[in-house]
Amino acid sequence: MKVLITGGAGLVGSHCAEFFALNNNKNKVIVLDNLMRSKIFGYDKASVEYNWNYLKKYKNIERIKGDVRNDKDVAKAIGKGVDVLIHTAGQPGVPSSVRMPKEDFSINAFGTLNVLEAARKKSKDTIIVYCSTNKTYGENVDKIPLIEKEKRYIYKGTVGVSEEMCTDLTGHTPYGVSKLVGDLYTQEYSHIYDMKTAIFRMSCTYGTRQFGFEDQGWVAWFIIATLFNKPITIYGNGKQVRDMLYVDDLVEAFNLFINSDLKRGLFNIGGGPNNTISLLEFLDELELLTKKKPKVKFTDWRPSDQKVYISDTSKLEKALNWKIKTPVKDGMRKLTSWIKENKDYFI
Repeated sequence: MKVLITGGAGLVGSHCAEFFALNNNKNKVIVLDNLMRSKIFGYDKASVEYNWNYLKKYKNIERIKGDVRNDKDVAKAIGKGVDVLIHTAGQPGVPSSVRMPKEDFSINAFGTLNVLEAARKKSKDTIIVYCSTNKTYGENVDKIPLIEKEKRYIYKGTVGVSEEMCTDLTGHTPYGVSKLVGDLYTQEYSHIYDMKTAIFRMSCTYGTRQFGFEDQGWVAWFIIATLFNKPITIYGNGKQVRDMLYVDDLVEAFNLFINSDLKRGLFNIGGGPNNTISLLEFLDELELLTKKKPKVKFTDWRPSDQKVYISDTSKLEKALNWKIKTPVKDGMRKLTSWIKENKDYFI
């Protein structure tokens, strides 16, 4: 099997690449990445370059430095055709999308269309997996009633957000809009061009080889900041809740779809109701895990910051017989150990 992974040096992309390289040594994995992550977030050290070099050890992985917005780069990566295309490349930050909306659109919306169109022209039988986001639902999520507890908010009357939630008639942030454009185009290519596609609207994905910044990748950022005595800013009161999805469980869902008989799929994916944590609870767990007290300050809420997001994963579980294998505390321990082992990238 020949697998192309765009954004293959990122958290999700690099884990996908490693999974398919190890799954069958006859698999051919092509990784396309422009290594822009540090530049986007104003980081003056290498980040995803670590993953880029990490993947070099696999003989059945080919690395191509290129941009999903560039026709020649995408054509080179697809070659004469691929069996599977996992599109993880993207501008992943909400604040950065507000700072640079044209760049955000260019990467997330146009970049996705460019990849889809290249696949349609050169490799129409390709199975396409698109990494979408819960931000496609925008502020509609905030219409769910909440109950405030001591250290968290909880949903009132629902276990989580299902795929039936409306994506229209609400604010999204530029990031939510650009990702929704890619989401809709991926759906449309399945319907109008008869291509097998899946959209995974992802919640809080984390794991080893994650380079977190304040603007994006908060799980890794909180751990990095605590270990190396950097300040953490909490926007709001810290009671906001996310469902936590360890990256290996995400990759497993992709693989299940790829090997399924489904022609198309649209799934919310996250840790679900049984793997939720608030920021305050996360900091408590982090202090127990590291034996260090995080340096925390509180400031005003950020615009469009959802107080609670929990995925209803029942559709995915039923359709693909998928289930979470990594509880939050186990995932936190794995990521913390990896950051300690690679401290030179963070201090």
